[in-house]
Amino acid sequence: MLIATADNGSPAEDAPSLPLTGPAAPAVRPATGTTSPDTAQRWWRDAVIYQVYVRSFLDSTGDGIGDLAGVRTGLPYLKKLGVDGIWLSPFYPSPQHDHGYDVADYRDVDPVYGDLAEFDLLVADAHRLGLKVLLDIVPNHCSSEHPWFRAALKDGPGSEARALFHFADGRGTDGELPPNNWRAMFGGPAWSRVTEADGTAGQWYLHMFTPEQPDLNWRNPAVPADFDEVLRFWLDRGVDGFRIDVAAGLFKHPELPDSPDPSADERTRDSVNPLAWNQPEVHQVWRDWRALCEEYTARDGRDRLLVGEVSVRTPSEQAAYVRPDELHQAFFFHLLTARWDVDTFRTVISEALTDIAGTGSTVTWVLNNHDQVRTVTRYATEPSSGPSGLGPARARAAALLMLALPGAAYIYQGEELGLPEVVDLPDEVLTDPIFHRTGSRQHIRDGCRVPLPWSGHASPFGFTAGTDAARPWLPQPEWFADHATDRALADTRSFWHLYREGLQLRRSLPQLGEGTLRWLPSPPQVLAFERGDGLVCAINFGTEPVTAPAPGAPLLASGDCPTGTLPGSTAAWWMHAPGSASVPAPR
Repeated sequence: MLIATADNGSPAEDAPSLPLTGPAAPAVRPATGTTSPDTAQRWWRDAVIYQVYVRSFLDSTGDGIGDLAGVRTGLPYLKKLGVDGIWLSPFYPSPQHDHGYDVADYRDVDPVYGDLAEFDLLVADAHRLGLKVLLDIVPNHCSSEHPWFRAALKDGPGSEARALFHFADGRGTDGELPPNNWRAMFGGPAWSRVTEADGTAGQWYLHMFTPEQPDLNWRNPAVPADFDEVLRFWLDRGVDGFRIDVAAGLFKHPELPDSPDPSADERTRDSVNPLAWNQPEVHQVWRDWRALCEEYTARDGRDRLLVGEVSVRTPSEQAAYVRPDELHQAFFFHLLTARWDVDTFRTVISEALTDIAGTGSTVTWVLNNHDQVRTVTRYATEPSSGPSGLGPARARAAALLMLALPGAAYIYQGEELGLPEVVDLPDEVLTDPIFHRTGSRQHIRDGCRVPLPWSGHASPFGFTAGTDAARPWLPQPEWFADHATDRALADTRSFWHLYREGLQLRRSLPQLGEGTLRWLPSPPQVLAFERGDGLVCAINFGTEPVTAPAPGAPLLASGDCPTGTLPGSTAAWWMHAPGSASVPAPR
C-alpha cells in the first residue's frame, strides 16, 4: 500500500500578467454585510476539507470495515494531497441500520471503528500534520437502541422518557391509523406503532427516515441540554468543529398537522415537507451552538467550526442559517445538484455569492458526498459502471471550477481518484435502508460508498490488511484497479494530480474565501470569470473548442488545453494582474 511518498511538486511560479479585453459584467459580491480583517483570516473561510467515510476509507484490522486507525494511517496521504482538514462520518456506537446515522451513544466510539484512545491519537496526529478534524453530529434523530428510546418504550404513555420523542395516539376507532399522513424520506409511513408493556397495541412515534431512527423532540429542554454536553465532550477532546446532519430539521410543527403533499419527502428523497423541516425555532439552537463554540475559541484563539447540512429550497433560505450568530457555514447543495449546463451553473453561483456571502459567511462548495451519485457518473451522457463517455472530463472540469470559486470546498473520498459510481452492485449486498424499505434501486447510496482502492490489481486493493482479511463490506469491482491510489500517484495526468496541483495553486492565491467575482464575456457554452485577486477561470460546457478567454498557456487545465484554445468539457486557470475595484452586482 502506498500511503506517503516524497513531495516533489510545487505551485506554478511567475505567472504572466494577462490583459483582459472587452466589456465585463459587474462583480458578484456580497450585497450586504461586512467582513472584518480578523474574520477574513479564519481558517474555515477558505478551507478545503476532505470527507472521510470511515467505514470505507482504510481497514487496519482485517475485518473488511474501515476504522479510525486506518484513517490515522492515511493522514500523510491526505496531507500530501493538500487538504486543510478532514470530516469524519459517524463512528459512534450504533446498530448500523443507517451506518452510524442511527446513534446509540453520542459520547463513545463503536468497537468496530476503535475506541476513544484511538480517536485521541487520530486527533493528535492530524493536528501535528496541520489538519483540522470535524465530527459528524446527528441531532435530529437517534437510534431506536439509544437508552432514551428504550426507556420510552418501557415507561409508557405520558412518561418523561416519551416526551423526549414525538409519541402520539393514533387516529381511527382504536388508534390503528398514524397520527398524521406524513411519509418518511427513506420510504413508507413516518410513524410506527409500538407494543406497550402489557402487550397491547399502543402509541405511535415519529421517524422521518427509518423506524430505527426516532426523531428527537427539541421542544423538550432536556434534549438541547444533553447535546450541549455532547458538544463539550468532543470539544474537550480537541476537535475543530462539527458537520451537522439534517441541520434544517430538529423542530416539527407543534400541532403535527396533515401535509398537503405527504409523499414529497419520500418522492424526492429530500427534506421538502414544510411542516417537518425548516421551522423557525431551529435558529435558536444554532445561536446557542455558535455561542458554545465561541466560548472555546475565546480560551485559545482557535476557531471551532459549525457547518450545516442545510437542505432548503433556495440560497436565500440557506443564507438565514449562516447569519453572523448562527452556523459558520452551510453546504451549498445547489451546485451539487446542478445539471451540466452553463446557464444553470452561472445562476447557482451568482445566487450563492449574492445571498450567502452577503451574510458575511463564505460559500461552502461541494460536488460529491456520501449520499449522491459521483460526478464521473452523474455527468456522463448515459449511465455506466465504468469511466465512459464525457463523465470523467466533465468531473475534472467541474472540480477545477469549484476550487477556483471564492469560499470553502469539500472533497468526498475517492473524488480525487476519479472514481465512478458502482451502479451494478447485486441486490443481495446492498445495505442502504432506502433499498430495503422501498425495494427500489433509485436513490440508493451504496454505489458511492464502496471501499477505496489503494493498491494492487484485485480486491481488496490494499483497503484491508492481512492475508486472511475479510472481504470488504461492499464488493469492489475489478475496474477499481484503474483508479487505485498507487497508480494515481504515479500518473501525472491523473485526477489525483489535478486535485493536488489545483489545491497548491489555490493556496498560493491571496484571496481564497474573500473577494469579488465578475463574469467575463464568453461564447454561449462557456462560463468565464475573473476573481478579485486576478485568477481567471473558464469552463467549456460544450463539446467543441473555443477561443480561450485569456492569452498564453493556462496555469492549470483539466485536460489538454493548447495555448489560445479551450477545448470542450475542459476548465482552465490563468492569472491576470488585479485591476481596479469592481462595482457591486445589482440585486
